[in-house]
Amino acid sequence: MANKIGFNRPYMTGRELEYIQQAHQNAHLAGDGPFTRQCSAWLEQHTGTRRALLTHSCTAALEMAALLLDIRPGDEVIMPSYTFVSTANAFVLRGGVPVFVDVRPDTLNLDERLVEAAITPRTKAIAPVHYAGVSCEMDELMAIASRYGLAVVEDAAQGSESSYRGRPLGTIGALGTLSFHETKNVISGEGGALLVNDDRLVERAEIIREKGTDRSRFYRGQVDKYTWQDVGSSYLPSELVAAFLWAQLQESGSITRARLQAWDRYHAACAPLEAQGLLRRPVVPSHCQHNAHMYYVLLDERIDRSRVLAAMKDAGIYGLFHYVPLHSSPAGRKYGRTAGDLAVTDSIASRLVRLPLWLGLTPEQQETVVQTLRDAIGAA
Repeated sequence: MANKIGFNRPYMTGRELEYIQQAHQNAHLAGDGPFTRQCSAWLEQHTGTRRALLTHSCTAALEMAALLLDIRPGDEVIMPSYTFVSTANAFVLRGGVPVFVDVRPDTLNLDERLVEAAITPRTKAIAPVHYAGVSCEMDELMAIASRYGLAVVEDAAQGSESSYRGRPLGTIGALGTLSFHETKNVISGEGGALLVNDDRLVERAEIIREKGTDRSRFYRGQVDKYTWQDVGSSYLPSELVAAFLWAQLQESGSITRARLQAWDRYHAACAPLEAQGLLRRPVVPSHCQHNAHMYYVLLDERIDRSRVLAAMKDAGIYGLFHYVPLHSSPAGRKYGRTAGDLAVTDSIASRLVRLPLWLGLTPEQQETVVQTLRDAIGAA
């Protein structure tokens, strides 16, 4: 189809292959080479985190967080059900129990007003997920965590270049995780990072990431040999991944600005549809700076989403739904539990449509997307 508009198209800045070639010339292709160090230093400088550790995925960073918190069988972790499986899986792998709490109807983030009622003597942590790069209400969540002695792990997979009251996402809780998957704003194909904000966790985080050894201390000359010190695994990305990421990080500001322009165009174009009561546009609180990770709409409950998506696909426009709520999944029912009613989660999960958004998407293509969405809603 000549006018086909795909949901995502990975963006290349133009220097990725050059840096990958440099990594080969450096004769260092395994993890923790020059490009890895540059990326880590960049993240530390731009976010203010105590230590940024590159990982091969955000999933790996979440698994490291579960290890760092010593999650044990029966420990409970409060989180939204409307999230990717990795948020829960990281803790389930340690025997933890995800406790699913409903989301706010405005931002679709964990509803901080419902968290306290979900806490039990077995609660160990809260794992807020910053949906669409828009921050959760972190002041309230951090206050609750402080009152009950809980750790906070920010799942900021979608949140690079976003902030809450001026603080970069992933740097507010004890630990934060980022994703550089090809569907994110800044990419390396696969990839992620663990942001360690608690000084007490830095050294152990390095050990866990290096298969449980003190190899990082050895390379810094702090010990004369490295040995097995703790539990851990191989969470390092290769230098090829880091080289690709370095090209992206150098352009992260311009990438974000371009995405925000595209997001704003969608927001303006969808305003008439919202005024007609056909859908609801995203809500971004004034104290949250988002990164235009995605543009979604919530269809009116009377509209059949499956018919809308099918009609858009027939027209060559690839919109997508998003998560199947974890509490309604087979594994979610087996390993987790719900706390209270999850009516908002169930409602948004059945109505949400994500529109194509990637660098290079033209204003004319965006007009086509919105017109196709309008026609599809009419047909549905």
